[in-house]
Amino acid sequence: MIPGAIKQTAPHGSEPLAGLRIRDAGTEDMAAVQAIYAQHVLRSSATFEEVPPALHEMRARREHVLQQGLPYLVAALGGEIAGYCYASAYRPRVAYRHTIEDSIYLADGRAGMGLGKALLSALLARCEQGPWRQMIAVIGGTNNSASIALHRSLGFKHVGTQPSIGFKFNQWIDVVLMQRALGEGDATLPTASRR
Repeated sequence: MIPGAIKQTAPHGSEPLAGLRIRDAGTEDMAAVQAIYAQHVLRSSATFEEVPPALHEMRARREHVLQQGLPYLVAALGGEIAGYCYASAYRPRVAYRHTIEDSIYLADGRAGMGLGKALLSALLARCEQGPWRQMIAVIGGTNNSASIALHRSLGFKHVGTQPSIGFKFNQWIDVVLMQRALGEGDATLPTASRR
C-alpha cells in the first residue's frame, strides 16, 4: 500500500469540500469510523448488519484490510472524520484474488456535497496501483440511488440485481451489483499468470 494523503477541493472552488483531506485511516480515527458505521447499521440498508460492531471489532476489521495490502481511507473535513472507505477481498476462493470490493460510508449530513466521489476516486487510484483488476460494488437496495449514481459516475457498470436476498427493517431488500475494471482489467493476464 502506498502511504500518504490526497488533498481535495470541491469542483470549481465551491465551498463544501474546501480543506478536505483524504488519508490513510489510523487507529485514532476508528472511534469516528465506528460512529459513522453504527448510524448506517441502525438506519440504512447500505449494510446488512443489524447490530453495530464495537470499536475493537472495527479496529480488527481495519487491521485485516491492511494485512491484505489494501487501502483503508478516511476523509477529514474541518478537523472531523466526515467519511471513510476501504477495499476488501471480494470472495475468499483463490481464483478471485484479482477482484476486490469497495465499501464507502459518509457521516450523517455529509451526502450530496461530492465527498463520496472524492473518497471513492482516491480509493480507485490507490487500488489501480496494486495487482487487482476488477472492483465490485455490492449495493444494498435498488432504491439506494445515491450510491448507484456515485459508482456509475466513476465508471462502474450495472452487472446484476439479486432480488430480495436481504431482510432488514421488516422488509426484503435487493442487492445491486456494479463492476469496474482496474488498470488493464482483463485486457492482459496478471503478471504471475502469463506464460
